[in-house]
Amino acid sequence: MTLSRREGVDIRPTLLRVLTDLYVQTSAHSADEERQFVELTSRLIDQVDDATRAAVRARLAIYPATPAEIMDKLGLQRSPPGEMLPVAAAIAAAPTSAPTVKAPTEAQLRMASTLAMRPNDAAEISDMFFAAGASERALILHNLADTPLKASARIPAARAARALHILEMAAFAEDTENFALELGEALILPQRIAEQVVYDPGGEPLACAARALDMPSAAFQRVLLFLNPEFGSSVHNVYRLSRLYDRLSERSALVMLAAWRGSTMAVTRAKYRAALYDDERHRARAAPPQTRPTVQPGTAPAIRTGTDGSKR
Repeated sequence: MTLSRREGVDIRPTLLRVLTDLYVQTSAHSADEERQFVELTSRLIDQVDDATRAAVRARLAIYPATPAEIMDKLGLQRSPPGEMLPVAAAIAAAPTSAPTVKAPTEAQLRMASTLAMRPNDAAEISDMFFAAGASERALILHNLADTPLKASARIPAARAARALHILEMAAFAEDTENFALELGEALILPQRIAEQVVYDPGGEPLACAARALDMPSAAFQRVLLFLNPEFGSSVHNVYRLSRLYDRLSERSALVMLAAWRGSTMAVTRAKYRAALYDDERHRARAAPPQTRPTVQPGTAPAIRTGTDGSKR
């Protein structure tokens, strides 16, 4: 929402779709989860276009645990005891006097995809991704493909080919330290972020990094099997990440790469504050006062002593 207000890009439709998709993935919710969903969704429903509202309405119409407040707001009817699904009322037709909105052209879509992320926004996206669960990460990556955020430039083919060879050899040797070092250099990431990507227990960040380098699917599976033998011994983990990798788009991976790069700028800026005119005076160490000698140089005649000790 902050990004939308500052840059003029309306991300509320995407936000409403993501919230709805996350909510319907679970069959039951706690009272707090339901309350938060109702509060967020109620505000967004009135602020999105008809197409987004219709899509969300269709998802919630077949979801058995849709909150009553949202059903009333969307005009959904509660299902009778003998029916499995709620019956949705017809969507009201748009007024004829309203101007017809043309669909954006391909050129307009390309232009809209050049919105650079601010460091704070990039840090929020990165933190949200690392803190999410497996299903939520997959949904975030899926929705990143349609965001207007600017993706990082593609890694040059020569650098990517060299990096892929070194990464695969490091994975065979189970050398995670050099693997993280080479990954950071290839993707121009700080070592802290590169290690966070490599050592993440879920594996989704590693899939993003590999897709950004255009690693073949077979090579990515070999990396999963050998880099961390404990992780690779799980058939479920390898199969889950392999499916995610095959569906992961290059644009989603490059947008996430841009978020990782931008988040480091936010961390760097937070370490420094604006300098004041008297900062140096406050930071300067207090030097002990120096006492002047009683006899200043040159006030008394010098006494010369010869080599034999006699005064001259």
